[in-house]
Amino acid sequence: MRRVSYPIRIGLILFSLGLAAAPLFAQPRHPNIASLSKNSREIFQLAMQWGDRYWDPQTKFLRLPMSSYSTGSILIGLPGYSNPAGPATGGHFLVRDSSWYALGLLLRDQSGDRDRAAQILRAVLKEQYREPGKPWDGTFRRTPEEQPGSNAVMWRGYDPNWREFIGTSFALLLNEYPDRIPPDLAAAMLESINYAVAGEIKQGRLQPTYTNISLMYGFLWHFAAVRGQRPDWVAPAVQWQETVYKLFKQYGAFFEYNSPTYAGTDLYALALERDYGFTPRMRSIGSEMEAGLWRAIADFYNANLRNVSGPYDRSYGMDMQSYVSVVGLYLRTVLDADQAPLTKFDPPVDHVADLFFVPEIVILDTEIPPDAMKSFRSFPGEHQVRRQITDQRIATAWIGKTVIYGGEITGKTKDVGARSQFHPVTVQWQTPSGKIGWIMLTQCPPIDASADKKKIVISTTGDVSFRISAPGITSSDVIAGRWTLPGLTVRVATDSQGFTVQPQAQFVDLKYAGITKMKLTIKNTAR
Repeated sequence: MRRVSYPIRIGLILFSLGLAAAPLFAQPRHPNIASLSKNSREIFQLAMQWGDRYWDPQTKFLRLPMSSYSTGSILIGLPGYSNPAGPATGGHFLVRDSSWYALGLLLRDQSGDRDRAAQILRAVLKEQYREPGKPWDGTFRRTPEEQPGSNAVMWRGYDPNWREFIGTSFALLLNEYPDRIPPDLAAAMLESINYAVAGEIKQGRLQPTYTNISLMYGFLWHFAAVRGQRPDWVAPAVQWQETVYKLFKQYGAFFEYNSPTYAGTDLYALALERDYGFTPRMRSIGSEMEAGLWRAIADFYNANLRNVSGPYDRSYGMDMQSYVSVVGLYLRTVLDADQAPLTKFDPPVDHVADLFFVPEIVILDTEIPPDAMKSFRSFPGEHQVRRQITDQRIATAWIGKTVIYGGEITGKTKDVGARSQFHPVTVQWQTPSGKIGWIMLTQCPPIDASADKKKIVISTTGDVSFRISAPGITSSDVIAGRWTLPGLTVRVATDSQGFTVQPQAQFVDLKYAGITKMKLTIKNTAR
């Protein structure tokens, strides 16, 4: 449901932009549990149950749910993947996620919720780095135990993106529920946003093509310029947002393309712009990009399988019914539990901590164009997908009734290294048991891959590795020229110089050595 806009006077904008009349600004609607839709209310209440269970009154933070990264995760055993709040930092408490939970407490607004939210927000503020001259200045610790050394490496020693994640949470709270927190806390949060933006500007590491963070940053920068009374930031913040929009408009696509997790963050940032943008122009382009992104997701979606087809620029899983993705959470707000691409939350649950993001989603509403919504409700029929991403990159996919698969043509500009989340070749299908089987390319040199109705064609030079998951699969089911899987057969034609199979606990890993070309002919054998 779209909010009603009303005119308010923002003298800073008028002074900075020389406008003769005040811009329109979206009116906060202060949602509560009763005002949420049935599906939004159900997933919100579930998220808060998990938050209540894992909140630690001593530290004021959420504990990391131990089921967040199960041994069944597709990422276990792949180089470069680890629990981001565990081995890398040594911590078990979640700073960013706690700010999300605090927002949920203020939405719920039951006895004691305001006090608990204030405790959490004060604790989060204490975890903001105040170290001028350091690249992590202005970001937040991922966990209270985090201590970057003098030579800390980004992503391992600290995460600069916590500026945007926590900063936008503060902005959302200040827009919707400033009356539910003490005035001194509200002032401290606004100052913290300014400090985070200043740290980002000084670090200078962010590029407009880093989609999910650049979208949040554009909104937060503009918010800090107006609400934080920094008129010198208005013009560059608007220019940043226009640059991101221009990149999107080139092909109607974001550079960080097709991720069931990060596309959800994009939708969040675009909804912030759609509802809280400080000019009609910013709200308009936010809404336009949001609708375009939903249509792209719908093109790759199969309602029968409850999954978004690859290829994935960044992936945390291959079956959206077995882990928590942010896109899955969004779709749960408009679909019943038995239709949504989301796990049933029976432990262990991969990436369950992303459930704490739900308050951000339900406050902003899920606005999906009606034509796209049809694809999320029912399978529209088999179809080919071919979408240009950049001048060099094209995403291709075949969306069949019970099988989906994709390949990305990169112009040989992208590879899949040991630390990559990029998976340019993916297959998912419904096995006879009803479970989702999947195939994922896990490592390769620079690659082009293209999918059509019958096959995926791969061009590269070097070794290529795959991981296959299907009920009851064994290494004997996979030979160099043929993969005989439950409900699916894949014939492999390649000039490979060698082939090895390595069984894992729930997967089979295979490697083709020294290839230049490969064709995977896919036949769904399920009846």
